[in-house]
Amino acid sequence: MLLSRSLLVIGALSTVTFGCARRHKADIPEAKSVPVAPAPVPKAAARDLTDVMTDELKLLPDQQGKVRAILSGTVEKVNDARQRNAGNQTALMAELKKINADSEGQLKAVLTAVQYKQYQSKKRQMQAQMQARRTAK
Repeated sequence: MLLSRSLLVIGALSTVTFGCARRHKADIPEAKSVPVAPAPVPKAAARDLTDVMTDELKLLPDQQGKVRAILSGTVEKVNDARQRNAGNQTALMAELKKINADSEGQLKAVLTAVQYKQYQSKKRQMQAQMQARRTAK
């Protein structure tokens, strides 16, 4: 009899305790997820890609300066877009497409027709070389 009373009291206490805990749980605010901006593109990326393009496309000194300015501006725009659209991947991708199209148009204006054609065909290779330079440093 004493055992059954003890079990009954323990059962009643646990029901009250867990019921109160569930009721008070509703008062606890939930943690909200904060979007985190992707890591910024290093400013050295513009310099490195310009160096690779100079070697691959045989850029003249005036072209080299213009290309470096274009790529530096592109890096800044990309970093700004990543910061502004940290939680919205769709908006970020749309803005990056616009930035890329603008950059390509500027490069096309600076490069000769032959250089631009080479750039288009070697773009992936040059990006890989730039990445290798960055990881080697």
